[in-house]
Amino acid sequence: MKTDGKPDGRAQGKAHGKATGRPAGSPTSNVAGAPAGFDDLDRRLAHALQLDGRAPFSRIAAVLGVSDQTVARRYTRHRTTGALKVLGLADARALGEIEWLVRVQCAPEAAAGVAEAMARRSDTSWVSLMSGGTEIAAVCRAASSEHSDALLLQRLPRTPSVVGITAHCLLHEFYGGPQGLISKSGALTDEQIARLSPPPPDPDPAAVPVALSDADRRLFDALARDGRTPLAELAAVTGWSPTTVRRRLAELRTAGVLYYDVDYDLRQFGHGVMVALWLSVAPAELAATGEALAAHPEVAFAGATTGPNNLFASVLCRDVGALYTYLTTRVAALPGVRTMESAPRIRHIKGAGPLVATSPAAPGRRR
Repeated sequence: MKTDGKPDGRAQGKAHGKATGRPAGSPTSNVAGAPAGFDDLDRRLAHALQLDGRAPFSRIAAVLGVSDQTVARRYTRHRTTGALKVLGLADARALGEIEWLVRVQCAPEAAAGVAEAMARRSDTSWVSLMSGGTEIAAVCRAASSEHSDALLLQRLPRTPSVVGITAHCLLHEFYGGPQGLISKSGALTDEQIARLSPPPPDPDPAAVPVALSDADRRLFDALARDGRTPLAELAAVTGWSPTTVRRRLAELRTAGVLYYDVDYDLRQFGHGVMVALWLSVAPAELAATGEALAAHPEVAFAGATTGPNNLFASVLCRDVGALYTYLTTRVAALPGVRTMESAPRIRHIKGAGPLVATSPAAPGRRR
């Protein structure tokens, strides 16, 4: 949402243990059918890439205390199998765009087709089937508030099988964007985090939203597929020289337009259940509750929205038992919560990058 005014992504505090007593990044074999999970070096590599997705493998290797070849080999293997990859993404607010959290209610037999149609759109992300296959959840981006009505009323699939659409404008992001769930894993020490973290973005608060050129858009298209695309390939895509590409990447990142994220197989970090959580919070408590929720090791994204449920979060837990414990302890203790609605994700269709065809049995992705 990133999916999502994004935070600068440098708040990298360690997790203090989930409600289950297991650190957020610990591997587990308790998820039915799941692999054993990343080993310690894999988790440290993933954390390093979350901090700086284009950091040279030599710098990562020096901080992790292994060889360059080991880091390159690990990343290549996981990138090839689809277990781990870096994405270069555009921040919506830095571009002056508006993000909407959209919920589409469908007849069960039509939901998968409508979700696939939504996923093919360039202005959607995080498209998932929820709640037994009768609801679709997605993030939609509009160029401005003036364009939102066209997006929500005209461009979304129109079919008799769609029985309802609700949309909630994302007002503020408490956690997300460059702050991935990996950042809460505690895989790296504070000293390692400091050595790997690049300077935070330094956007001009008085500047108008950044306008992207056609070459910029081709650059982002390439980075959304592979955030570590070599400079030579980016130069070929944009028509720029490698020096110009390097300079433009630095400019976009300094302005807060470009950030890097890590997409990974949830099972590799021991996550078996993803739930969308909608909370109704008293207005006077919204900011404090949002900040408290964002600090939970289980929360991959948290944001304030319009609508009767004014606080949204994506929650990842090991299994349904851990989810129950989380909801009845950490969430129950939050201040100002009036009501809670939860919707489990049953199939992931599209993430932050471009649509990638997968089978219904494909492993879930983060968030």
